[in-house]
Amino acid sequence: MLTELAQYQDLWSPLRLFTYISFRSIMGAATALFLGMILAPILIRRLRAFKLAQVFRNQQEVGKLAELHAGKKGTPTMGGLIIYLSVTISTLLWAEWNVFIEAALLVYTGLTVIGFLDDYLKITKRSSGGLQGRYKLIGQLLLTLGALALLLTDPVTAEPIRELWVPFLKAPIIGTMPLVVLFVLAFLVLAGSSNAINLTDGVDGLAIGCTLTVAMAYGLMAYATGNFKYADYLLLRFLPGAGELTVLCAILCAACLAFLWHNAHPANVFMGDTGSLALGGLVGIIALMILQPFTLVIVGGVFVCEALSVIIQVGVFKASGRKHRFFRMAPIHHHFELGGWAETQVVVRFWILSLICAIAGLATLKLR
Repeated sequence: MLTELAQYQDLWSPLRLFTYISFRSIMGAATALFLGMILAPILIRRLRAFKLAQVFRNQQEVGKLAELHAGKKGTPTMGGLIIYLSVTISTLLWAEWNVFIEAALLVYTGLTVIGFLDDYLKITKRSSGGLQGRYKLIGQLLLTLGALALLLTDPVTAEPIRELWVPFLKAPIIGTMPLVVLFVLAFLVLAGSSNAINLTDGVDGLAIGCTLTVAMAYGLMAYATGNFKYADYLLLRFLPGAGELTVLCAILCAACLAFLWHNAHPANVFMGDTGSLALGGLVGIIALMILQPFTLVIVGGVFVCEALSVIIQVGVFKASGRKHRFFRMAPIHHHFELGGWAETQVVVRFWILSLICAIAGLATLKLR
């Protein structure tokens, strides 16, 4: 919206700043941080007034973990709305509207709605079940189709989105993916990333802090992809307009910081599926659009480990006839909690690992 002011730079030269991605990223981040800090107390009070508190599993289901998290009862959930409003309003103000922003906000908004329904059903039913898994998958399928429809019909992205790039290689391994393969890849990236962040959201500040480092890494990647000189130097596919995702990622980082202020231990609010599902999908669609979906495995290494720990735990549990577990509890952050780590130790150490993973992911751009 505010980018339109750049057309009046002949009347007042400082308006040319609105053409610069760096300026709009800084201003967008400042706007998101301001909105997040203002909206958070208001929404937290409303969530408490409506008694929208997080539903926890009992001691029969999770054993000692229920004791460790007993103090969290009564904490409101659906705090993902704070992040969503901060990100969406700031992006509409400071990012130039194009297919990249359109697809990103479509996925983000859709998954926010799905996550909100899931949280609402958990609260009203007083159960940790929420929205049935098949309905979440149907929603993710429809959003994948919608995002691909936008990307395949836009002349800027129609051809590049069908290229399959992997880390450490200088050229795509597939020049033109069949549409079925593209759809499967896109769905796996969106669903996988949204569910992985959802699994990571189990202790105060963990998921949002790790999302922050991933957003920083992909913001830098998006900037390089949308800049011809950097793309040529790093042997990336140049995508005109992809730099607007840098503005979005900067805004997301600031919104994460604002939410973390209230979500840090002891949390005043939880993001719930309203936040975790949507943030995962947003990160996934950004990775897909800048042709770095497999780099997400490295950048989001903590999220991958969380998801793998659940898969391993379930596999061992079923293979042993429900007699053995590989971890004390999955996702893996609960394994360390039950092993004696304080909640804050788990969070900070996982943040450190997430930062290392983000740096490693950025290094793959040069190691080709």
